[in-house]
Amino acid sequence: MAPETTLPEPVNLTDPYAHNDPAPSPDCDVCAELVKQGREARESGDLSKVTDCLVEISRHSHGRRT
Repeated sequence: MAPETTLPEPVNLTDPYAHNDPAPSPDCDVCAELVKQGREARESGDLSKVTDCLVEISRHSHGRRT
């Protein structure tokens, strides 16, 4: 019997651009700047920087002590 070389069903990949961005704090200057930088990076096609900004927003304490 020959080995099977195909998948039984199609592979469904997720859209890498369809994601939920972290919500920046509305009263945080750092978040506002990161949103601005992320928007500019997305417009210029620098998706690595977009990701960096999103990660920093999600990890940022918004002025609260952790």
